[in-house]
Amino acid sequence: MRQIGENGEDMANCVDVANFFLTLSASDDGELLSNLKVQKLAYYAQGFSLALSDRPLFSEGIEAWDHGPVVPALYHRFKRFGSGAIEIPNDFRADEVFSNDECSLLNDVYLSYGQYTAWKLRNLTHDEAPWRDAYARGSGSPITLESMKTYFRENLIEPNQA
Repeated sequence: MRQIGENGEDMANCVDVANFFLTLSASDDGELLSNLKVQKLAYYAQGFSLALSDRPLFSEGIEAWDHGPVVPALYHRFKRFGSGAIEIPNDFRADEVFSNDECSLLNDVYLSYGQYTAWKLRNLTHDEAPWRDAYARGSGSPITLESMKTYFRENLIEPNQA
């Protein structure tokens, strides 16, 4: 379901982003996704959206937790699955939620990062400034959109070439 962001722009929410990745993982017979992996894919999608389009993909905040960047609203939505696979939504239609450009970005992020395990993604994010700098202030500290935009712009590799 689309939301209105801080600046009045129309945007998807974090659950839509997760549902996109969950649906994609099921359609390519890939690994079913855990909460940890969905968190990292959402983080990368947000970072690349900020770097490439100068706007967030979703409005919910991201925090620095022990195991990397976490969207708390998304975490709480899926915590009942523990470390297991999250149930695939059966009624999600990406074309009803995302623009063609957003779908392309999400596909590129999945092609680049979906191949990695949740723990590999966790370790990658621990080496990146947005999480490292926020975590230095303590677990649960916000990871700012500005820090993500700066990092992803300065270190931008096209998502499908990571």
